[in-house]
Amino acid sequence: MAYILGREMSKEELLKRVGDISQLGGVRLGELSDGPERGVRFAQVITGGGLDYTVLIDRGLDIAWTFYRGVSISWRSATGNLHPAFYEPEGLGWLRGFHGGLMNTCGLTYAGAAGEDASTHPFLEKENFGLHGRTSYTPASRVWADGSWQGDDYIMWVQGQVKESIVFGDKLTLYRKIWSRLGEKSIHLEDQIVNEGWSPAPFMILYHINIGYPVLQEGSRLLLPAERTVPRDAEAEKGKDEWSIFPDPQKDFFEQVYLHVPKELEDGKCSSFLLNENMGLGVYIKFEKQTLPYLTEWKMVGEGEYVLGMEPGNCFPLGRKKEREAGRLVTLKPGESRKINLEIGIAEGEKEIEQFKRYLVMER
Repeated sequence: MAYILGREMSKEELLKRVGDISQLGGVRLGELSDGPERGVRFAQVITGGGLDYTVLIDRGLDIAWTFYRGVSISWRSATGNLHPAFYEPEGLGWLRGFHGGLMNTCGLTYAGAAGEDASTHPFLEKENFGLHGRTSYTPASRVWADGSWQGDDYIMWVQGQVKESIVFGDKLTLYRKIWSRLGEKSIHLEDQIVNEGWSPAPFMILYHINIGYPVLQEGSRLLLPAERTVPRDAEAEKGKDEWSIFPDPQKDFFEQVYLHVPKELEDGKCSSFLLNENMGLGVYIKFEKQTLPYLTEWKMVGEGEYVLGMEPGNCFPLGRKKEREAGRLVTLKPGESRKINLEIGIAEGEKEIEQFKRYLVMER
């Protein structure tokens, strides 16, 4: 059932009242046309529940602008949605097109800090890997954006595949579907990553979910049930007692990164929730610990770069060599795959917020 203006309505009730379902929600395709963004295709999803978001087809099917009832949910950087032709894979070049948005995918054969690691390519002993990998800069293929009725539910989706392949080396494919239900205020992501090569391949993935102003403000709190929390470095150590609270933008602030091992909740999932009680609004993520056992918090409260990154992953972003040495590096055998489910949503008002708080303390 679609939930429209506080009322549940069936397919028949809705279609009697509209000429076309696009009057309430749906998916629209388009293309950016100016500057270094020119040529980037996108799909805009209007949920009819107040949540609107844009999927960048030519940037790994990642999510850019995201609004709830006209209020921005995601942080946006100064780079814009750089066309993948301008991608700089070396070193920190990834940051030159890090548009922020609601979600950037880091992976697939490496994610996290730039650095050297042993190569899986037969012609190389070692390789230098750039920050966060290639996926976010790779155009998707076989894209399908549409919507249809499933009983009394109208489902809208954008799906396609993103490949990371090299001759004589690793060949991973990401099959992605992003979908929402008409009248609701959540985004569902279904990923399947497959090793389509003939040799074992390293598999690293991290979902860089970026929440910005005005949800992120002085007084906002991060509610994150965790088994363990470790500051990444000396800079994070300075703020370890305040990792879950946020000030106004700070001059000359340097990022603080915290490595969390999240707790599994009563429904078998893990969750993180940025709450702005003054607005009566929060943004949550839910994910499965079996496939995403770690969560990295990127606390970046500088001027202009004022953002919280909630980043579930199958690794920490310390670089492939360190993840290998720590025993966290996942390897996929030929033909092996992983399925990942992730939900991003909104809790609004006292009742929904209290319900979500109770959910967070229900440990398995």
